[in-house]
Amino acid sequence: MGFWDKIAAIDRRWIYLLCAIAVVIPFIVPVSLPVYTTPETQQVYDTIEALPDSSVVMLTYDYYPSTLAETEPMSRAALHHLFSKDIKVVTISNIPLGGPTIAERVTRDMAARYDKEYGVDYVNLGYKANYVAVMKGMGTAITNIFPTDNSGTRLSELPLMQDVKNYEDIDFIFIVADNATADYWVAIVNSQYGVPMCCGATAVMAPKMYAMVGSGQLQGLLGGMKGAAEYEQLVGHPDRALRGMDAQSLIHLLIIALVILGNVGYFLGGRQRREMGQL
Repeated sequence: MGFWDKIAAIDRRWIYLLCAIAVVIPFIVPVSLPVYTTPETQQVYDTIEALPDSSVVMLTYDYYPSTLAETEPMSRAALHHLFSKDIKVVTISNIPLGGPTIAERVTRDMAARYDKEYGVDYVNLGYKANYVAVMKGMGTAITNIFPTDNSGTRLSELPLMQDVKNYEDIDFIFIVADNATADYWVAIVNSQYGVPMCCGATAVMAPKMYAMVGSGQLQGLLGGMKGAAEYEQLVGHPDRALRGMDAQSLIHLLIIALVILGNVGYFLGGRQRREMGQL
């Protein structure tokens, strides 16, 4: 058996092992492959950067645990950016399965890094059913929908919420979503109340959101893990998304190399067999 025939007959378990190594390496040793910033991600960064300090931003945790690899890095990078500018943050979730818990965990973790005080610098409103009614109701009064926060504390007892009554007191909304709630934030809150917003969406959702960026309804867009990685890079806090992109890029390079090797082996191996047959 010639060399190329051996390559063609290689045990597939070796390929699985190479793929596993390519995935694991970036999480052990930083690879730091280049990630180029798209205009939509740059718009997100520039818009947040232009907000005055002490502005109030609503950050949504509208995603399920199944998409944490793409969405949680967006939330963390957003909080890095917002807390570093001393912006006040009000979090909310329209997802009952995991949303409020994820918001509580991520926001409190990030707040501890920046020495932010709950009730003064940030508040977690939690979850209420029927997101269309929730979005419309907060336009009149947030306390009509959320009389208490996620922990059961009345909003009237939280200093931040004494100044935030409805959308008129919200300077910007940062949507992080993996479902159709992003469409409703745009259709209801942006269109009817004029609150500017941007969106972090999963890769499968991103294509339809570009039209909203083009129309000006969204001020910017983070598309999937790549968008999250770009944003991490811009805010100066490389984390899970950049490592994930390194792993993804290495896997892509490995697959390309294997496809090339397999095709070369097929043609050269066949040529060797034909030459031997003629002899």
